[in-house]
Amino acid sequence: MDRRQQQRVPVDLPVMIWGMDANSRPYTQPASLRTISGCGATLQCVDVRLKPGDVVDVQYKGSKGQFRVVWCGRSGTEMQGEVGIESMVEDKVLWDVNTNACVAAAGSS
Repeated sequence: MDRRQQQRVPVDLPVMIWGMDANSRPYTQPASLRTISGCGATLQCVDVRLKPGDVVDVQYKGSKGQFRVVWCGRSGTEMQGEVGIESMVEDKVLWDVNTNACVAAAGSS
């Protein structure tokens, strides 16, 4: 059973992420968004080691926001380098994609 409160929309959007890794070392790196929702996203191409509970700063175009790591893809699997994040600020949307309209359009096809 899916525990998500909002449906995710597949995208391919470039972002910059930064913060402290699982070893408390600062990092900055480009990544991309694989899916988005109104309150979270899935990052891909993440090279740093993160763990649930870590805080990640994300910049998309000119907008920045803080997100909490919810899950990390396991090393050695096809999900390696993917990280699930949720916004730490309610009602702040960084992406210029209307997720509700995308979900409605997909449901009507």
